[in-house]
Amino acid sequence: MDISLLLKTVGVGIIVAVAAQILQKTGRDEQAMLVGVVGVVVVLLMLVGEIGALFDAVRNVFEL
Repeated sequence: MDISLLLKTVGVGIIVAVAAQILQKTGRDEQAMLVGVVGVVVVLLMLVGEIGALFDAVRNVFEL
């Protein structure tokens, strides 16, 4: 796992948290929830490659 992936994930989390807080303070709770869901989806899409590599490593360890 590369440190840049971790930093990107943290960056997305901070941006999403700030945007959600701003939207909640202005009374737009639905948009704040949508921003949170989109943030989770973006992070999962960034991690898809790493999850695939993890499955490959497990297959190699157990010789499947």
